Amino acid sequence: MDAMDAPRLSIVIPALNEEEAIGDTIRRCLAARNYICECAGLSDVEVLVVSDGSTDRTVEIAHGFDEISVIEFPQNRGYGAAIKEGWRQSSGSLLAFLDADGTCDPRHFGEMCRLAIADSADVVLGSRLVPGSKMPRIRRIGNHFYAFVLGFLCGRHVTDTASGMRVVRRKSLRRLYPLPDGLHFTPSMSARALLNDLRVIETPISYHERTGKSKLSVVRDGVRFLQTIIDGVLCYRPERLLLCGVTVSLMLVLLMALHPVEHYVSTRRVEEWMIYRFVVCHFLGSFALLLLLATALSNEMASFGPRRREATPFWPALVSALLRWPAVAVLMGTLSAASLVLLWPGFVEFVGTGKVHMHWSRLIAVAFTVFSASQTAVFALLMKVISIWQRERENSRQSDCDLSVPRGHRATRRTFDRALTASRNAP
Repeated sequence: MDAMDAPRLSIVIPALNEEEAIGDTIRRCLAARNYICECAGLSDVEVLVVSDGSTDRTVEIAHGFDEISVIEFPQNRGYGAAIKEGWRQSSGSLLAFLDADGTCDPRHFGEMCRLAIADSADVVLGSRLVPGSKMPRIRRIGNHFYAFVLGFLCGRHVTDTASGMRVVRRKSLRRLYPLPDGLHFTPSMSARALLNDLRVIETPISYHERTGKSKLSVVRDGVRFLQTIIDGVLCYRPERLLLCGVTVSLMLVLLMALHPVEHYVSTRRVEEWMIYRFVVCHFLGSFALLLLLATALSNEMASFGPRRREATPFWPALVSALLRWPAVAVLMGTLSAASLVLLWPGFVEFVGTGKVHMHWSRLIAVAFTVFSASQTAVFALLMKVISIWQRERENSRQSDCDLSVPRGHRATRRTFDRALTASRNAP
């Protein structure tokens, strides 16, 4: 690769009152530049320090290095805001950030950049959860938990969702942004990268005890990290949560109904003690249907959000395909017919005697079918609303396109459109 065409790396060091560690961190980054360039075939490495409203000697120490750029926030804006501003003012096609506390070795950027280039990765994470890591036990447990939750919900796994050492391609930022300004910047990036189908690679890095006092609150920031992961799933893959709910609800229905069904098969009787299980199964069955309909609805709504429609996983796409007309009409008709069949004996008895002696099990079953039919009807109405919105949006885009065509060319455009339509309709 020609030296002029080789990528450039920009390392951003966000710092908030890190006077004890910032000088050593900068020196290590500057000393590692040649190694990083040789290892990954880079043309250059630039280092930027962003002071996030520091009130100690952090800025003074950073200004003592002529080979770096220093960006100062007059007030604290947040860890993520500092990284984003550093990236905005940098010039590299590969972007990186490194915590200022001295916990990570900047020489690892060499291997991380090499992987980003060789494997065309969008994001390369430095995993701190390796043997010999000096990470505190409570944070190690938290990171394992967040990794499990994110892996379970998005179907892709990384070991360190909150790593403070990463390399990102600049061109991939448009699919990662917007990202938050606070400390939950890192788990949010992990969630968006995995859920938005970016190519993410993880490589082990060493991790040492930090210099100075940590700004991370285990409880407050831990809850924020978890909320960030769930928000990412709801933004890009809400069907995963919904289908998990469907699966859990149906499994509980099977467990609750197993004994009553076995008893009925052997005795041909419905006992009074079964009423509680009938009620619970009614609730769980209705809830499962509601979540299943919501899965199809959210899949149709994906065109209005940031997720790409072609990235829809198999099961949500299958549910959405099955719950379309005429399948929805068949489902509503079946539920309505079942309600009528279950109610018919009671209706006949009421017409003949003015009284109804219908077993409670039949009444609960009728309540389930009626409620399910109502849910399906509301779902069909919402699906119709979405289809109207989609059609109106397409019409609006077409109108905007027509308005952008010069007046003298509109007749030609209309003639071409008519000819194209005729050719499509021709046998």
